[in-house]
Amino acid sequence: MNEKKWVSLTKVQGDLQAELLRGLLEAQEIPVLLSREGAGRAYGINVGLLGEVEILVPDEFAQEAKIILTMYKDGSLENQSEDEN
Repeated sequence: MNEKKWVSLTKVQGDLQAELLRGLLEAQEIPVLLSREGAGRAYGINVGLLGEVEILVPDEFAQEAKIILTMYKDGSLENQSEDEN
């Protein structure tokens, strides 16, 4: 059986940021898993350690995902889409 090895790309604060990054990566055809602290999710806590969401990608996509995340953080993706229009 050939199972994927998932690696941690980053941790973010709260579901909103995690879902935004998941959408960004999935739009580039990169599979994503989100890992949340169970107690924080159950009680609706979005701050501190209980509000952290870990973003995981398969090992073979890690380099590409890091580049996309860096481009997102420095605004390169925004400039790229403006150039295409």
